[in-house]
Amino acid sequence: MARVRYGARTEAEIQAARTASAKLPDIWSTGVVAVWESDPDAVAAVLPPPLKPAERPLVRANISKVDLPGYPLGAGSVAVAAVHDGQEGWYPLVMPMTHERALIGGREVFGEPKKLGEVDVERDGLVVRASLARHGIAFVEVRGAVDGPLPLPEPTRKTDFYFKFLPAVDGAGFDADPVLVHCVRNEKVRKLEKITGDVVLRESMYDPVADLPVRRLVEITIGEKTTDQKGTVAERVSAQALLPYIHHRYDDPQQILDGPPEGSV
Repeated sequence: MARVRYGARTEAEIQAARTASAKLPDIWSTGVVAVWESDPDAVAAVLPPPLKPAERPLVRANISKVDLPGYPLGAGSVAVAAVHDGQEGWYPLVMPMTHERALIGGREVFGEPKKLGEVDVERDGLVVRASLARHGIAFVEVRGAVDGPLPLPEPTRKTDFYFKFLPAVDGAGFDADPVLVHCVRNEKVRKLEKITGDVVLRESMYDPVADLPVRRLVEITIGEKTTDQKGTVAERVSAQALLPYIHHRYDDPQQILDGPPEGSV
């Protein structure tokens, strides 16, 4: 009988896939990062417990093109500064990806709030424009001009916070207690430049980052970097406390209650 492709893989095939993924070379991306101070109350309002606001109410937009051979990827995020158990990091609210592969792995493994979207990074000489868009709305746009090189930072470790959960089959809460994930990234930068420009936030009912207004622009940069990442479960969290916050994962909050119509297959 011919190989049934939906059938079980052998242990050797599984191990080979793990070995191949562990030996991936450095993958470099070109990205624009904008950081601004926003309204402290707005930043605090989007943080599910046990996350707490950082000392400064910072918001970060990261908009990148990743040089994957034969598989160029646009990847972005909008995150707010947060603290958990003394560890400073970022809590992403939305992470647009241009390909399904990047979306599925991040959501299912780490609990990242990824969605399919459009990610653009354009540079024409010194002029730079970068944007994140979904449903025809560029809800974040960064515009400006390169204002010279910046010193290269030393390799750094950065932490993102995610909540990993599985909505309950009956539509009431979760199938199990959600977990808070610490995702640690080791980042190396080989090129970094300052941008003088601005950040435009546009109204979108699907991605309402306009609720985190730019009170004071801290910095805009464009650079080339590579990162790896490793996630760990920091703790199990209260399902009741997290439930009011999960709607931002879905364009229609009722999606978490969706199921197949009775009698369908």
